[in-house]
Amino acid sequence: MIRHDTLTVRWLGYATARLSGPETTVYTDPGRYGVLTGDWEPPEGVDTRHPAGPAYDARDGNLVLVTHDHHYDPDGIRRVAAPDATLVVYEGVDAERAGRPPSPEALAEREGYDLIRIGERERVEAAGVPVRSLPAYNDPEGSHTRPDGSVVHPEGFGVGYEFELGGVPVFWPGDSDVLPHHSALDVSLLLANISGSVCMDRHEAASLAADLDPDLVCPIHYDTQAFLAADSKAFAADVASRGVPVVLDEGWT
Repeated sequence: MIRHDTLTVRWLGYATARLSGPETTVYTDPGRYGVLTGDWEPPEGVDTRHPAGPAYDARDGNLVLVTHDHHYDPDGIRRVAAPDATLVVYEGVDAERAGRPPSPEALAEREGYDLIRIGERERVEAAGVPVRSLPAYNDPEGSHTRPDGSVVHPEGFGVGYEFELGGVPVFWPGDSDVLPHHSALDVSLLLANISGSVCMDRHEAASLAADLDPDLVCPIHYDTQAFLAADSKAFAADVASRGVPVVLDEGWT
């Protein structure tokens, strides 16, 4: 767990981060790959420092943010969301396409959550938290294209989130390359995605950190699977060499 300004921050594995302010707790993209069920095991051949621990079932989140299909997990949401939680789910998330029913609408109705479906460029207030969505995608002319020219995350498939918690501006890019609209953001805490093969890699994320000049950078979404392998220590050294504070949260304490 790390502390930043008025916040406590904990990376729980994969894309799941818990951010708690004076009055509100926010989770990003909870679940998948066993990270909240206690079933996660290090992928073969990866020297990982990814968090691993017992099943997590806190149900204390006032706000849950979901960026795209790959990060939609109804069981993960149940494990983190308080009974009166608000879910902010990108409008493009399709539970059937993702293979993880029920839909956000059915889940919210069944569990009693409030649900906000958010567009690709939209501002809402959710659980008292100002939230802004931003496009998240792989540049088809960039370095993360498949041999056939396609990309894992085409434009329109997902979003990132900028939100203000306890007076602290936070940015979670989601699964995205570094994009031109990122440079205009005013960020205090950057949750950097450094996993490389399907989005920005550690070098690109370090450059983004230098451009944004946040008060703190904390990487998440790496080492969960072999295709997400990243050298977090090298990333931290790179960011620190650029004069930007950085921290790794790779344990459960």
